[in-house]
Amino acid sequence: MKAFVFPGQGSQYCGMGRDLYERFPEAQELMDKADSILGFSITNIMFNGSEDELKQTRYTQLAIFLHSFAAATLLGREGVKMAAGHSLGEYTALCFSGAISFEDAVRLVAKRGELMQNAGQQNPGTMAAIIGMADDALDALLEEASASGIVQAANFNSPGQIVISGDVDAVRKAVELASSKGARMAKELVVSGAFHSPLMKPAEKEFAETLDTIAIRDAEIPVCMNVVAKPVTAATEIRANLISQLTSSVLWSQSVQAMVDAGITEFVEVGPQKVLQGLIKRISKSTMCSGVDTADQVDAMRTPA
Repeated sequence: MKAFVFPGQGSQYCGMGRDLYERFPEAQELMDKADSILGFSITNIMFNGSEDELKQTRYTQLAIFLHSFAAATLLGREGVKMAAGHSLGEYTALCFSGAISFEDAVRLVAKRGELMQNAGQQNPGTMAAIIGMADDALDALLEEASASGIVQAANFNSPGQIVISGDVDAVRKAVELASSKGARMAKELVVSGAFHSPLMKPAEKEFAETLDTIAIRDAEIPVCMNVVAKPVTAATEIRANLISQLTSSVLWSQSVQAMVDAGITEFVEVGPQKVLQGLIKRISKSTMCSGVDTADQVDAMRTPA
């Protein structure tokens, strides 16, 4: 059984999606529609923007969503039994599954990116990657570092690769303590906020209000959601999980394992770069894993062998 998985923030690159736009009329129509909905040209930022411009959260999230969804639309749903996305990528998965319309997804992703960027400015924080540490040792590390402020596990990316998030002092204290607690590596990340931590709380209320204006339907393909690490189809559960996702940990490793346990044997990462493929190979070595980013890769997957 096959699942489509969609990347999150950090997978962007300059020129992303341009070849899809130029080769496929369906992709061009979607991207032009997004520009029209937004009232500015996200496609111009994707195709021609600088790295600094593209890494601004309010643009990054839209660019990755649009690239990923355009590629997924070109591939279609045939044979896809489940979907999932890493943080932002969950919105692509939900749109692909039919739970959220394309127009509403564009508006939601735009609002999410704007609110997260604003929350990062209102409550400055940071994130760090902790590599090669057991979960129980990580718990002890976070408990000790929390004396300096808010800090929690933000992303369980793969066994032994966890991202933490919170107040600058607390995250830096955790990085400082990591080597003595058994970590192979600990490194602060260059980010614009403490994503998936309580420091995103200012974004949560306004995002929930925006979500109340959006129609969410039952998903036609189960989506394994970040907050609960289990396949979800019910609209009410999707809505609640999306609100919680802003401040909760991304249970990616657990989500992939849940999909494998449900019978998924093949993962296709749809969207820019290969980040999720690398993580999935570390989570489940027995599964097949591939990716579709470029127009040539779309053509290759659409053409029967």
